[in-house]
Amino acid sequence: MNKRVVITGIGAVTPLGNTIEETWENIKAGKSGVGPLTRLDVEKFPAKVAAEIKDFDIEQYVDRKEARKMDRFTHYALASAMMAVKDADLTINDEIAPRVGVWIGSGIGGMETYENQYITFQERGVRRVSPFFVPMMIPNMASGQVSIYLGAKGINSCSVTACASGTNSIGDAFKVIQRGDADAMITGGAEAPIVNMAVAGFCSSTALSLNPDPQTASRPFDKERDGFVISEGAGILVLEEYEFAKARGAKIYAEIVGYGATGDAYHITAPAPEGEGAARAIQQALEDGGVDPSLVGYINAHGTSTPYNDLFETKAVKSVFGDHAYKLAMSSTKSMTGHLLGAAGGVETIFTALALKEGILPPTINLTTPDPECDLDYVPNTARNQQVEYAMSNSLGFGGHNASLLLKKVD
Repeated sequence: MNKRVVITGIGAVTPLGNTIEETWENIKAGKSGVGPLTRLDVEKFPAKVAAEIKDFDIEQYVDRKEARKMDRFTHYALASAMMAVKDADLTINDEIAPRVGVWIGSGIGGMETYENQYITFQERGVRRVSPFFVPMMIPNMASGQVSIYLGAKGINSCSVTACASGTNSIGDAFKVIQRGDADAMITGGAEAPIVNMAVAGFCSSTALSLNPDPQTASRPFDKERDGFVISEGAGILVLEEYEFAKARGAKIYAEIVGYGATGDAYHITAPAPEGEGAARAIQQALEDGGVDPSLVGYINAHGTSTPYNDLFETKAVKSVFGDHAYKLAMSSTKSMTGHLLGAAGGVETIFTALALKEGILPPTINLTTPDPECDLDYVPNTARNQQVEYAMSNSLGFGGHNASLLLKKVD
């Protein structure tokens, strides 16, 4: 019999705050974390805005010498993981360490390290390239460093599925506990893509918004949407087997009951027509949890603010939920956070859990010009007080990756 899996700890570093508490307060208030692009030479890029993290200090978590051996995405993951484990009040001692695993995804890993070290190689030669270059760059190093610093000796892995990386990682970690291979998992996603080559690549592929106004550039489901706003950060959760959590008196945010993951087999960047692949992931999550679609009250959408994604995700929800699609609420928190790529699923699963726990549905801000083809209830502009029993979080990634998580309110 499958074991029950609950969320007992959360931690995040986002453009809306360097803690989940600050981030969630700003989400509920409908504040935007998008601002002018300042980390790079903005004159080089047609996109002028980004959702950058402000005033983050990794030395609050590790000393400077060790921090210099890590890429920025690992900094975000490690800080968020430490916060999540502290929030869960989980002591990882020798007794339980082999039963505590780590599964943290990243879409592109240490791209800042790669870029900087390539410049060093070109200008100063092979001897000046850091011996830590490869361990800093590889996407699995967030999981590796979290395991090392927190002493978690269970399964240690990393899902790299573009913008679905965080959600796939949480779903895969959920399955580890469900089948009995771990008692607890530290899981989520981390990303630090605000670097020259990433921004240039996304600009070249016309994926980024060219709206120069930071307050309105990220506008999911709005008729005037023109691309996503690049963002950075991490969202990490502690998952535990229900009886394990109960025995130690842990608080519980929500229960994860279903996971769906599919492939489009269609195109490297464009979603499958009508959102067919996303619809199958949503359906899988419902079937995995044994939950009737009519019981789902809220969906945290992938909602990137790109023309095709928002339209096809809307169609996917309609195809699965039928008439109930018009009765449930669906919002995109990317309207406030920007798009954290591989970390998006981590922070958005946290938002989904908090929505269930507190009975507050996050808004989709900047939704001012309705798109006739995006005609569902996107919780426009203002958060809503509403109790729901089941909620879902969706993520879709380049390569045709689709992932959905189904969460249940725990009394």
